[in-house]
Amino acid sequence: MKLEGKSALVTGASRGLGAALARRLAERGARVVGVARGREALEAVVESIRGEGHEAHALVADLGDKSVIHRLAGAAAELAGPVDLLIHNASELGPTPLRLLLDTECEDLLRVLEVNLLGPFRLTKVVAGSMALCGGGLVVHLSSDAAVNAYPTWGAYSVSKASLDHLTRLWAVELAELGVRVLSVDPGDMDTAMHAAAIPDADPSELADPRVVAARLVELIENNDGLESGSRIELAAFKGAA
Repeated sequence: MKLEGKSALVTGASRGLGAALARRLAERGARVVGVARGREALEAVVESIRGEGHEAHALVADLGDKSVIHRLAGAAAELAGPVDLLIHNASELGPTPLRLLLDTECEDLLRVLEVNLLGPFRLTKVVAGSMALCGGGLVVHLSSDAAVNAYPTWGAYSVSKASLDHLTRLWAVELAELGVRVLSVDPGDMDTAMHAAAIPDADPSELADPRVVAARLVELIENNDGLESGSRIELAAFKGAA
């Protein structure tokens, strides 16, 4: 996907990987719309992008709130044009310290699913139609190794990401004839606030820099034609352009 002049919608764009992705996409010429719950942090990211001479916009919204989805999609299209690239990066861990499933409240599991699974489902459902009308587009789900490995205390998050991976495969087969491609990408462990909340004693020096991960992910997006729609990709194993 050539990013120059494309409209890119990135959720969870106020910090960590989402903020790094917004910056990198803008550097590559995309018109970026960042979404997050925290207004101050999100607007700081957008202003820094604009300060570099690139186009970026901020939309404050909670992806776990069903009522905001249609307004969010409409506002993004008004600001930057019909969405060509949709990156579902926003994620919810659930209460920390992380807890066993037996100690997980149903309401906490529901909140994780609302943000990590239902939010992406609802937003893709709205955006995919306009992508099809415009001749195609790309949807990227940010996954995790917790989607395929059973780690104690990661239950709510793991269930949401495993479901998201399968949602990728389902969207891929159902949207294929409409020209909309869907990929699931595991970015690996990064030095982010979310990782610190989940594993407070982790050594940051052993974790990837979100800026480096963002650059690799944007390279994947720009060279995704050889990847089968519905694929799950471990970003560390991605070989880049041929």
